[in-house]
Amino acid sequence: MQIFAGAFPEAYEPPDNFYFEVNDDSPIVQDNINLFDYNVQDRVDEFVDVALSQANITRTDHIMWTMGTDFKYQYAHTWFRQMDKLIHYVNKDGRVNALYSTPSIYTDVKHATKERWPVKTEDFFPYADRANAYWTGYFTSRPAIKRYVRMMSSYYLVTISSLLLLNHELNFTWDTLIASEFLTCNQAARQLEFFRGRSNLRPNTDTLADALAIAQHHDAVSGTEKQHVANDYAKRLSIGYVEAEEVVASSLSCLVDTTKNQSCGKTLTKFEQARNYSFLLLCPLLNISYCPPSEVDLSSGKSLVISIYNSLGWKREDVVRIPVTTKSVAVQDSSGKEIESQLLPLVNASIGIRNYYVKAYLGKSPSDAPKYWLVFLASVPPLGFSTYIVSGTKTTAHAVVSVAIAVTSSTISTAFTPQEGVNGTIVIGQGNLKLVYAVDERKLTQYINKRSSVKASIEHSYSFYSGNDKSDKDPQASGAYIFRPNGTYPTKSEGQVPLTVFRGPIVDEIHQQITPWIYQVTRVYKAKEHADIEFTVGPIPVDDGIGKEVATQITTTMKTNKTFYTDSNGRDFIKRIRDFRTDWDLQVNQPVAGNYYPINLGLYMEDNLTELSVLVDRSVGGSSIVDGQIELMLHRRLLFDDSRGVGESLNETVCVDEKCQGLTIQGNFYLRIDPLGEGAKWRRSFGQEIYSPFLLAFTEQDGWTSSHQSKFSGMAPSYSLPDNVAMLTLQELEDGKVLLRLAYLSMSNSYLSLVSEQFQLHMCFEFISMSTGICQMGEDKDLSITASVELQKLFAHKKISKVTEMNLSANQRRAEMERKRLVWTVEGAPREEAKAVRGGSIDPSKLVVELGPMEIRTFIVDFLS
Repeated sequence: MQIFAGAFPEAYEPPDNFYFEVNDDSPIVQDNINLFDYNVQDRVDEFVDVALSQANITRTDHIMWTMGTDFKYQYAHTWFRQMDKLIHYVNKDGRVNALYSTPSIYTDVKHATKERWPVKTEDFFPYADRANAYWTGYFTSRPAIKRYVRMMSSYYLVTISSLLLLNHELNFTWDTLIASEFLTCNQAARQLEFFRGRSNLRPNTDTLADALAIAQHHDAVSGTEKQHVANDYAKRLSIGYVEAEEVVASSLSCLVDTTKNQSCGKTLTKFEQARNYSFLLLCPLLNISYCPPSEVDLSSGKSLVISIYNSLGWKREDVVRIPVTTKSVAVQDSSGKEIESQLLPLVNASIGIRNYYVKAYLGKSPSDAPKYWLVFLASVPPLGFSTYIVSGTKTTAHAVVSVAIAVTSSTISTAFTPQEGVNGTIVIGQGNLKLVYAVDERKLTQYINKRSSVKASIEHSYSFYSGNDKSDKDPQASGAYIFRPNGTYPTKSEGQVPLTVFRGPIVDEIHQQITPWIYQVTRVYKAKEHADIEFTVGPIPVDDGIGKEVATQITTTMKTNKTFYTDSNGRDFIKRIRDFRTDWDLQVNQPVAGNYYPINLGLYMEDNLTELSVLVDRSVGGSSIVDGQIELMLHRRLLFDDSRGVGESLNETVCVDEKCQGLTIQGNFYLRIDPLGEGAKWRRSFGQEIYSPFLLAFTEQDGWTSSHQSKFSGMAPSYSLPDNVAMLTLQELEDGKVLLRLAYLSMSNSYLSLVSEQFQLHMCFEFISMSTGICQMGEDKDLSITASVELQKLFAHKKISKVTEMNLSANQRRAEMERKRLVWTVEGAPREEAKAVRGGSIDPSKLVVELGPMEIRTFIVDFLS
């Protein structure tokens, strides 16, 4: 695909001396000849001089001035009045022609010149505007709001259940707090809105959609806004969530109720929340162990009903975790069969965070903390839900209670058998994956997968970069935009804090107090082959007057030759080589900051035997600064502004009783090592699960299974999407039609032969063999074949009357767009056009959609009424 792009001399701003906001210094066009400041000719001459200067460094005779910048057009009439005068008098002068334009008009006239254009296939990261000013800090800035937007997008696009702690410097209401667990709402909300039937009257999902759109501003989710603006984004998102919550809960109520001849508007089921609100979807403060619906007293015969919704197009099994107050509990699945469950004690570190942040968020101290996390494995059909019931037991607990063992050298021989730990080590993991820890050093040392025969040396550590404070010869500070470290410092435990281990049939956990302000839990699930690492970072101490940027490192003995791969907007993976670019001679002044990249989905590295992948729960910065090592930045707290427009330091705080401390961030990243060539399938499939976790709804009712539908799928029985196809959008539009987007998740072996050599170098993101240097296409032999989706089985409960294919943004028909597609003439030798494999047109009788490798197809679907 060809995209016309370019850079302007003044970035996205007008030329100097052509700003027309009230009180700007630029001279206005004074065309009243009776006034002493009459200056028409001076203004015209300066306009023409600047235009010709830009034209001398621009191909073709057409140039663009982007008239405006940040914080401008607060008084738009002053701009347009001056531009009207300039256009009039400049055109009257005749040396250049000026007109109001658009990017589309500009592109069309550039194309019409038949100019030959240079081609660039790489991206521009990392970007720097001067020697020590790399714009790589904002990849991680405000990690809470980054997670917030991710979660609400997923609730709007697909629900995400990972955890975050939002910065609430203001006294936010409960309604605002709901959003802290639900920025992943949008897709699940829109799917359920479709099943129930959209109402153009409120409540609907539009308010959340609008808030998410605003949050996509380049100074919003990027974290480069002022604090009060970040608070405003969060508040708007939370208001949107509250309305979407009503839509989702009423939709679930409709779907679970099996009463005959009853409209969805009169359903009896209520998914209740502790704030006396009608509905609940996943406790908004679950990440800090606070979930009133699950903390009910079950000893009097009550049962807690949990409806678990899966917004993915595949049947899915995943672990559910909720806090409970007693160990006397049992879990039943949708068929009434008791299933295996596990209880994990709530540790003091979690209780401390719960007490502080519930008080910060709600303005009151929480009730007594629950004693346990209840953990069980849930199985949910595609685009549907399953119901699980948690009940109290009168006898001994049915759930296995995990007992903590504080592991020191002296406990090895008594607490663990020789098979579990030898030579001062312990092992966690009940399934194929085993992690080995050295007890004396209290650190991870080995990763073992029995199924794949992977056995690798590995270490996990934390460090922080001290933010530059403007005190040296170059006064560039680290700030919201800029990452400029002034030294790297490893974190070390204060005192001999032992490892704490919990074992059970579902998950093993190992807890580590890294420092007083870094706590980590590593989980290995019996049914999974990756490690789930939950980190809690904060409050970052700054009493020493030094800002800190906290990073974590995964270190191996892999021979990676300066090479690693980072995702491009969660879709492609792009090859990165430290301190090197293929198309220009790169000079790196900051060896760390100059090699940081944005990580939205994950990154990986490989050698001639294995590949190590790390996936993330929010956008962060990351790199491979040392061969064999992957690094992620998790949190930043800085004391100086970096002079890029924010005007304040990146120093997020949370206040309780008028006492403030630095923001604490809680989150997850996921680690896996595979034989070479086998990691792509996990990155693709599990990446979808990270974006689209289960959505949970709670209620208390007796006799649930006899009066309600306990299982549902929006698809035809036994049908699911192919493993290599994801449903990106399912949204009912105002006219009753449905917007559908389907995406192919991987590449085929045949794809490379169809594209040009230069395009191969760019697109061969998953397939470079470290031993041969050859691009070996084919992410996974099972996921890189042409895929088909049967639309009528996808919409099993409706009859399709018409399917219209649209462009990606759904604002024009695909056929019309392709007729208007511009083909550019490029420099160099004639190039073979990249003819990627694409799915064919849809047969209106069969209604089958074909997708080729990496293809996204968008449709408007009409149904019979």
